[in-house]
Amino acid sequence: MKLIRILSIAVVGLTVSSAAFAGPHKINKRQAEQQHRIAQGIQSGTLTPQETAHLERQEARINELEAQDRRSGGGLDPKERKQLNRLLNSESHRIYVQKHDGQGK
Repeated sequence: MKLIRILSIAVVGLTVSSAAFAGPHKINKRQAEQQHRIAQGIQSGTLTPQETAHLERQEARINELEAQDRRSGGGLDPKERKQLNRLLNSESHRIYVQKHDGQGK
């Protein structure tokens, strides 16, 4: 019984610590994927130069907010991570809309 309890505590500890380390990588991966989607839109001609500039400015704002959050407290807390994910969700939707609005081609 004691061994099961110790193993349970260890598993919970590993789960919590791995979630803490996985977060930044997920945010960075999403940012890279969104940059790739913008680059694809430029290459395919589905994004106009004005749309591209607007999307890139927003991406830069999100990157700056992330950098500020990381500097202010030695990493991202759950509230900051949630805010960044919300911004990334909005930006992802904007990328989709701009790529499919028919202005580029």
